[in-house]
Amino acid sequence: MATDDLMSKVLEALGDAQPTVEAIHDLTDLAEVPSSMTIAEVADRLALSAHTLRYYERAGLVTVARDSQGHRVYDADAVRRLVFLTRMRLSGMSMRELQHYIELVDAGERTVPERMAMLAEHRDTIVRRLRELTLSLAAVDYKITTYGGATGSDVERRPSRDAAA
Repeated sequence: MATDDLMSKVLEALGDAQPTVEAIHDLTDLAEVPSSMTIAEVADRLALSAHTLRYYERAGLVTVARDSQGHRVYDADAVRRLVFLTRMRLSGMSMRELQHYIELVDAGERTVPERMAMLAEHRDTIVRRLRELTLSLAAVDYKITTYGGATGSDVERRPSRDAAA
């Protein structure tokens, strides 16, 4: 599933809730995750394709056990990791950065300071992107009003008048 599709599903699940740490926790609550899940069950639960799940495994981001017939069996830890990975991908973290982060996680507690630094840097990048997007939104809103329109999510979309770009 494309990142845009996943983002749409996450935003739909959030509804009108403000995307807070608590809201994200609610979306990722895995208290009811079975002790083992098939690739189809995980794909459905996380709104990902089986291809994406296999790709994350090949990239070394998640370790998945196999049953006696060689089918993938995802445990709760693998699903938790996949939830984190998908959220980081949605936020723009590159596969290379994710691979480095997971290497640090797998290396143990001694890497916590480096992981925190990575996440803080990524957070700064997200904040900068949000500011840039807010500025872009203001420019679009300005242009809509120059066409005689109004802006906001509760405003009906109207056809625009002919005006200079």
